[in-house]
Amino acid sequence: FFFCCRARCLLFLLMLAARSPSALLSSRLVFSSRSAPCHRSNTLRTRTMATASSPYPGECAPLRDQGTLTDADQVARFASAVANNTTRVLDIDAVYESEYLKGARVLITGANRGVGLDLAKEAASKGAVVIGACRSSSKELDECASQVITGVDVTSVDDCMRMAEKLSGEAPVDILINNAGYFPDGADDFTSGPAYEEAIKQYDICALGPLRVSHALVSKGCIKSPGGKIIMITSQGGSVTWRQVQNANEGTDYGHHMGKAAANMCGALMAEELRGKGIAVANLHPGFNRTDMTRKYEHIWDIEGAVEASVGAKRVWHEVGRVTLTQAGCPFVNCEDGLEIPN
Repeated sequence: FFFCCRARCLLFLLMLAARSPSALLSSRLVFSSRSAPCHRSNTLRTRTMATASSPYPGECAPLRDQGTLTDADQVARFASAVANNTTRVLDIDAVYESEYLKGARVLITGANRGVGLDLAKEAASKGAVVIGACRSSSKELDECASQVITGVDVTSVDDCMRMAEKLSGEAPVDILINNAGYFPDGADDFTSGPAYEEAIKQYDICALGPLRVSHALVSKGCIKSPGGKIIMITSQGGSVTWRQVQNANEGTDYGHHMGKAAANMCGALMAEELRGKGIAVANLHPGFNRTDMTRKYEHIWDIEGAVEASVGAKRVWHEVGRVTLTQAGCPFVNCEDGLEIPN
């Protein structure tokens, strides 16, 4: 049977060669590519087409190595940190590096409350020039920020462009923190029915919002180039890989997870497009913080190691300082322990 198949295959190739030598060459190329698969190594790799425009014609293009990944199991991760007395997780002040913030111009969206407000307070305390952007300000933001731009709804292109125009005549921003977000209460699953309208709202704010803000500021020259940073405050909830652990056999919160996954994609694409301008982009999971937005999960705050937003802010700024312009890819970092999360 084996020899019969080989004979038939050979006969087919001879007939093909008689009709069109170029077709035979094409077929040989196809068989050749299948016989030499791209093997995985510690650094993820993928096959590229052998075209003149490809930087790796006919070879395996290397993808950015994420290194050791953080643990998907939040409870086990925190328990391990406690058992091993992991300083980075349990005492951020012991490792916190914030010198880079002194004199830096930082713009934070959604800065009037929650994590955004604590990011503003912490940056200001370290000597940064804080620009808060939000729909409406708060007393605490007014007290710590050097400048507050109100009337900024990240779902509005016009609002984002107006903010950029206000800043266009000033010194460029060193760090943009895309922090504005939305996470509603209420069920979002097959039992109660997916919350479609809320899901659209989350996608609009959490994924398209950062794109509107970033595009407006970059297009008006408001982000330092080269040398600027765009930070996406996303979530481990946006990791597709981790749903099989953190949502095993239950799904739920479709709008939240889908919106954050889209936000991560936004960061990944911006990292590629803005690399040529010298602007670094990173996706950061701020960690589990005790805020109004996460109060729906207060029953697991303790067991999963949720911290006050003031502590979470230090964790974020510590990681922002470590963000550099990568040659490929976009870091997706868990600010709890400084390790990366798979997409």
